[in-house]
Amino acid sequence: MNYDQPSLKSLKLFNFFIYGTMVIFTGFFQLYLQDIGMDKVEIGSLMAIAPFVSVFANPFWGYWGDRAENIKRVLIFMMTGTLLLVQFVFQANTYAMIYMSMIFFYFFQTPMFSQTNSLILGYIEGTRHKFGSFRMWGSLGWALTAVAAGPVIDRLGSGRISIVFSIMLVIAAVFMLSLPNIQKATASATVSVRGLSKLFLNPYFVWFILLGIVVSIPNTMNNTFMSLYILDLGGTKQTVGLAIFLASIFEVAVFLLCDRYLKRKINVMIACLTVVSLLFSLRWLLMAEASTPLEVAFIQILHCITFGGYFYVGTQLTMLFVPRSYRASGQAIYTLSWSGISGVIGGIAGGWLFQNFGAQTMYQIGMMLALVGAIGFGWMWYILRKQEYHLTSNEADEDIEEETLPGE
Repeated sequence: MNYDQPSLKSLKLFNFFIYGTMVIFTGFFQLYLQDIGMDKVEIGSLMAIAPFVSVFANPFWGYWGDRAENIKRVLIFMMTGTLLLVQFVFQANTYAMIYMSMIFFYFFQTPMFSQTNSLILGYIEGTRHKFGSFRMWGSLGWALTAVAAGPVIDRLGSGRISIVFSIMLVIAAVFMLSLPNIQKATASATVSVRGLSKLFLNPYFVWFILLGIVVSIPNTMNNTFMSLYILDLGGTKQTVGLAIFLASIFEVAVFLLCDRYLKRKINVMIACLTVVSLLFSLRWLLMAEASTPLEVAFIQILHCITFGGYFYVGTQLTMLFVPRSYRASGQAIYTLSWSGISGVIGGIAGGWLFQNFGAQTMYQIGMMLALVGAIGFGWMWYILRKQEYHLTSNEADEDIEEETLPGE
C-alpha cells in the first residue's frame, strides 16, 4: 500500500491527540474523585472498573474489528460513544450513578489503545515505515498534554476535566476522519470464535500473556495511585503533570531505538522483556524509598524504558505470534493482559494496601511481583534459546489452521 504524505501526517496527529485525550482522564480523574470525597479504597475499586470492563470490551471490539475489516470505522464508533458517555460520568451526583456511567464509558474507551495499534500496523503494512515512528507521536501527545493540562485543570477545577477531554477527543476524531480507508490486497481468513480459541494453543503466547499480567499488576497500582501519592507527600497538580510528562517524553527515543536496533526474533524479544521486568523491579524499589514529590516525579523517567520497552516489544511479539487475519484480536488480548485482569487486581489490591499499609508497602510488593515476571521471562528465554526456535513474520502470517508451534 502506498499512502501519500498528508495521510501519514494525519495518522501521526491522530495518535498525538488520542493519547493526549486519554492522559487527561488517566492522570487527573483520581484527583476529581478525591475532591468529591472518595477514599483510596473507593477510588481503587472505581478505577478497577476499567480493566474489569476491558476483559469483555477488548475481545468484543477486537473481534468486530477483524470481522468488519475496517478498524477505522470501529474506532470512530468507539470515540463517539466515549465522547457522549464522559458527559454522564461528570454529571453523576451519587456513587451508584458514577459506577454505572463508568461501566458504559469504559466499554467504549478501554479498547481504544489496542485498536489504535492495529490501525497503525494496518496502514504501515507493505511500506518502509516503522511502528515506533508513529507510536512515538502518541507518547509526545501523552507527555506534552500532561504537562500542559496540570495548570489548566488547577485553574478550571477538577470538575471541568470533561471539557478539556472532549475538545481533545473531537480534534482526534477530525484527523481520524481524514484518513483513507485501508484496501486489503488479499482476502483474509474468516474470523470465528473457534479460530480465536486456537490462539491459546500456542504455549509461548499463553506464557507471554500470563507473565504480562504479573508484571503489569504493580504498573497498574502506580498508574492509579501515583498522583495521590504525590499529593500525600505535599505535591500539587503541577507536580502530577510533571511526573506524567517525565514518564512519557523519552518514550520517543525508546521507540526509535527499538525500530532501529531490535531484531525481530522471538528469543531476542523475550530477553528484552526479562531486562525490562528487572528494571520494573528497580523502579518500584525506588518508589518505595521516595520521600518527596519531586523524587517520585523524577523516578517516573524509568517509565519510558520499562513501559515503553514492554509496550513496543509486546506489540511486536503479538504480531509475530498471531496470524494476520486475527491481528486486531491478538492486540486486544495483549492489551487485556496488560491492563485488564491485572488492572482489576492492581486497582482493588493497590487501594487496600495503600489505605491500610501505605504506599511504601504497596510498591515493595510490586517490586517482588516484577522479580517473579523477570524470572519467568528469563526461563522462557532459556527454553527458546535451547530449542533454537525462531518465529518468522511469514509464519505469523499463515492461516491459523495451518500454523504449528513447538509444544502444540
